Amino acid sequence: MSKIGYSRVSTTDQHPDAQAARLREHGCEQVFTDHGVSGRQASRPQWDACRAFMRHGDALVVTKLDRIGRSVGNLIEVVGDLGASGVDLIVLDQAIDTGTPAGRMLFHVLAALAEMERELTRERTLAGLARARADGRLGGRRTVMTPARIKVATRLLKEGRPVAEVAATLGVGRARLYRALPIGIQRTMPASSEG
Repeated sequence: MSKIGYSRVSTTDQHPDAQAARLREHGCEQVFTDHGVSGRQASRPQWDACRAFMRHGDALVVTKLDRIGRSVGNLIEVVGDLGASGVDLIVLDQAIDTGTPAGRMLFHVLAALAEMERELTRERTLAGLARARADGRLGGRRTVMTPARIKVATRLLKEGRPVAEVAATLGVGRARLYRALPIGIQRTMPASSEG
């Protein structure tokens, strides 16, 4: 088994030397380092090179979990990809080793927590949409085309005012005005009102 190290620092004024030294002390034959690269970026040059370099039976060694993942969900995905490639993960600061039963169990627990959080978020979203529908909204922002404004727009259009003028008077775009008007009113608008 080859140990491959990965280190990352977010800003150019930080120094990755301490991370790299710890990884070499832990037996890493090669250390890939992203310097001045945020962990929020999905693609990091040395991270991509590290992943391409690793082979089945290798172990990826990092000092902390946040060096490789942007979120719990992303970490689970990364560890899953590593596992599918036959690569174990060793995290020095958290004493995690997915090559051991305890390390694998920890990641199963993290995966379950991430799944639970996704389900809770989904339930909260659905509950919010249900409340919005009960209040007469379909979700999203409240419409600026209230019934009173639609009534004014209908009256102005029946008087022959141009659509662009009516939309400007109400402070909305023409497309929003069209969407808000009942279909019967749209059909009765004179062709000249398109201007």
